[in-house]
Amino acid sequence: MSEPRLGVAIVTMGNRPKDVDALLESVAKQDVPPTRVVIVGNGTELPDFPAYPGEVTAIALDENLGCPGGRNVALRRLREFGDVDVAVELDDDGLLVDPDVFRTVRRLFAEDPRLGVVGFRIADEHGETQRRHVPRLRAKDPMRRGLVTSFLGGGHAFSMEMLERTGDWPADFFFTHEETDLAWRALDDGWKVLYEPALLLQHPKTSPARHAVYYRMTARNRVWLARRRLPLLLVPLYLAVWTLLTLARTRSLGGLRAWAGGFVEGVRTPCGERRPMSWRTVWLMTRLGRPPLI
Repeated sequence: MSEPRLGVAIVTMGNRPKDVDALLESVAKQDVPPTRVVIVGNGTELPDFPAYPGEVTAIALDENLGCPGGRNVALRRLREFGDVDVAVELDDDGLLVDPDVFRTVRRLFAEDPRLGVVGFRIADEHGETQRRHVPRLRAKDPMRRGLVTSFLGGGHAFSMEMLERTGDWPADFFFTHEETDLAWRALDDGWKVLYEPALLLQHPKTSPARHAVYYRMTARNRVWLARRRLPLLLVPLYLAVWTLLTLARTRSLGGLRAWAGGFVEGVRTPCGERRPMSWRTVWLMTRLGRPPLI
């Protein structure tokens, strides 16, 4: 791919207008301008966006479709334009500190036609990266670049060709584990997932447990993920490992109750299309340092 054209997708619930303005200012300062900028209001009306000097396509949704559902709307609009090769998705409270982020993204995709996903490094205003934001088991060094098996939802870039082949976000997940589902599909189709720490998205330090639905959806989506993407032999092993880890890590009795309810929901409810990865992909993920068990 030579000089791929970039499109930017941002999803907001309308409760961070100042953050969105700051993010758009940082997009405008990029030395490679995007072809398109699409902002989706997830169950909210959207204002004008004077912080961005170019044209912004604003889409206001009547209901909150969740993060993956809202992003699918943005991706569908970018696809309709027909002039975007790589989609850059950014959290609405993120900030691009460096002006050459899009230039680097464009170069990476131009150099490797099998590159499907590039994950950014997430760091707070002090430059600290939380352990959960490093997409590998050995997370001590957030500056270690390389091929991985997942990516960070806050800042990343997708090959639109890859999405055409593997499909968009799993909208039914609504919140949590949607990145893993998409990454596993990409790997199984022969695409690469790259963690590139030189691509920095500044983002406030947060805990996913701040969301009321965190424990329930974490459990439900984990079960759905296993049922959808893993070979049958690995499904009980994967869920057993994560059950033990959850019991060891969770200190809230209420959280454990919600988690148990979500687990049962994940077992009893439809999980969507089952398309398990090949054993070859299992081996690839194992070689990359994260077999699909943990």
